[in-house]
Amino acid sequence: MSSILTNSSATVALQTLKSINSNLSKTQDEISTGKSISSAKDNAAVFAIAKVMESDVTGFTAISESLALGQSTMGVAMNAAEQTGELLQEIKGKIISANESNVDRDKLQSEIASLREQIGGIVGAAQFNGLNLLSNTSKTAGSGSVDILASLDRASDGTVSTKNITVGKQDLGQGAAADAGSEADTNAGTDFSSTNHADGDTAAIATFTASSGSGATGSVEAGRSFVIASGSTYNAGSSDIVYVARDGDTIKDVAQQMANRLSFTAEAAGNTDFTFAVNSNGQITAENNSGAAVADDGSAISEADAGETGGTIGGGLELLSQVDVSTKEGAEAALSAIEGLMQTSVGAQASFGTSARRIEIQSDFISTQIDTFKAGIGSLVDANMEETAARLQSLQVQQQLGVQALSIANSAPQTILSLFR
Repeated sequence: MSSILTNSSATVALQTLKSINSNLSKTQDEISTGKSISSAKDNAAVFAIAKVMESDVTGFTAISESLALGQSTMGVAMNAAEQTGELLQEIKGKIISANESNVDRDKLQSEIASLREQIGGIVGAAQFNGLNLLSNTSKTAGSGSVDILASLDRASDGTVSTKNITVGKQDLGQGAAADAGSEADTNAGTDFSSTNHADGDTAAIATFTASSGSGATGSVEAGRSFVIASGSTYNAGSSDIVYVARDGDTIKDVAQQMANRLSFTAEAAGNTDFTFAVNSNGQITAENNSGAAVADDGSAISEADAGETGGTIGGGLELLSQVDVSTKEGAEAALSAIEGLMQTSVGAQASFGTSARRIEIQSDFISTQIDTFKAGIGSLVDANMEETAARLQSLQVQQQLGVQALSIANSAPQTILSLFR
């Protein structure tokens, strides 16, 4: 039956042509954008996954920039630490020369002073973007280290967190420590017992205790002062021996620093009867080298814990400012002291080297991670251009045939007119 009101063939042809045109439009969009999924309506689930991954790529890119900044900062610090180490070796050579009998110690001292000033200049200038990793004299908790953004972690529940590489600050400054000015707990340490000690014996001089911990591994509040009072038998000095803890120090660190200062002061004064060290409990010990009895009056060597945190933190190379080879005693003491100072420098270089290696590895990983994520996103949303091009040609042919079919269907009612002639 033919009808002039309803043309079923034309309707079918029109719907087919609409479908072909819709597919052709989508294919043309894929060619122009290069994506098979460019909006949520194309595939909501895949689109959401791709957008999350794209946001992670943005985060990783920012992390890569942070690591690059960290590498630059570490590079400056490492270079300064290495230069300082070389200058300390040069100073050591001058000190060794000063231990000779027939030398001009005053001239050697002048050269040492010049090298010392050069070290100060290098350490002071070792900053990048305002951050100097060779300065650790702040009393704020956590100031002894710097966190470098290193990773972006996404949990299975969608929670995102960051991870840092913590770089410990070192201190190669020469500033002098000053106590807090309130020695509230004088003679708090464990003095020598009343027993006379024979040659080779060891006894504890002082046990340091802090409010935030005790023992060899206990932590110490930054800025807390520790003092060995002047006038003690084995101090042989005219002023207190002071160490002010920096952030990250343990009780044992404090004891070791106090023992270093005690040894240096005693040697500089010509008192070489005792060797000072630190035992596993974080106690300063003295070994009698000459067979003389250890004083037992309760005040020979005592520790005063200045119970405040207002002290001035000294530099890691503080003893360098006290090196004086103009006398034989000073030259001998300096030879012992320079070894400890060189170890401080070597320790700083090793610490920076370890951190720099971690940053380098992480930077390489993040770079690879970014490339991997981009490839993954591409596999989800990018169009297969070869397939798309072939489909475009096919749809264009279908479109032409669809137009022809619709034209034929629309011309069918024209045959009815012949019946009315």
